[in-house]
Amino acid sequence: MTRSTFLKTTVAAAGLTASAEAAESGGREYFEVRKFTLKSPDKQPLLENYLRDAAIPALNQLGVSQVGVFLPEKPEGAAVVYVVLRHATLESLAKATDLLGETAVQQAGAAYLGVKAEEPVYERIESWLTRGIGGMPAMKLPPKGSGLYQLRIYESHSEKAAKKKIEMFDIGELAIFARCGLNAVFFGETIVGPLMPNLTYLLAFADTAAKDAAWNTFRADPEWAKLKATPGFTDKEIVSRITNLLLVPAACSQI
Repeated sequence: MTRSTFLKTTVAAAGLTASAEAAESGGREYFEVRKFTLKSPDKQPLLENYLRDAAIPALNQLGVSQVGVFLPEKPEGAAVVYVVLRHATLESLAKATDLLGETAVQQAGAAYLGVKAEEPVYERIESWLTRGIGGMPAMKLPPKGSGLYQLRIYESHSEKAAKKKIEMFDIGELAIFARCGLNAVFFGETIVGPLMPNLTYLLAFADTAAKDAAWNTFRADPEWAKLKATPGFTDKEIVSRITNLLLVPAACSQI
């Protein structure tokens, strides 16, 4: 049994066929984040060329649109590349795992796929899968001209606390974000992956000045001051750690 067949069988066994799953999820999309930790910076062009010429076109044909490819704004330590995949259903995720079976992908990605064991492109690929939250169930494309992105991960000490943080966004924080210029691309509750339980989201800005201005406006917002002080919603009660990554889009990114 192939990996793709296994995933499709698992999805079906859970009663989550593509149509039934979409209905049950309330239209919530799935956002997969892949982190490639490269062996060295000089391997980056090889990966980007593969994504541009082979993987992204194939993913688009499968219905995985707006593939995001991001690089650290200020590289530090190991070279990394982040890829964000938008899935309408888990069936889409299952299909996307079988790209290597496509002849076109094998041909267009030969340089990347055919690397020797002693010359690998990456150390390893890490991946986590998130599901859109009630207040923002689907991806929203960023404003044109967005040149800086912020990937943030909010970890919580318990599943209940993580749900409270999502509730906080649903009942008010998302609206405050939008009013203050914090342009959300997606919000996803992580359902498979590391650092669980957590909420992962991506913001878009024109540049650093726009990011700083938006966050300053947010911090000074009276509704935010009231919400964050509400018992049950304070950081110390529901957020244990925040990871903040500043990213820029690669040339091949569709976001």
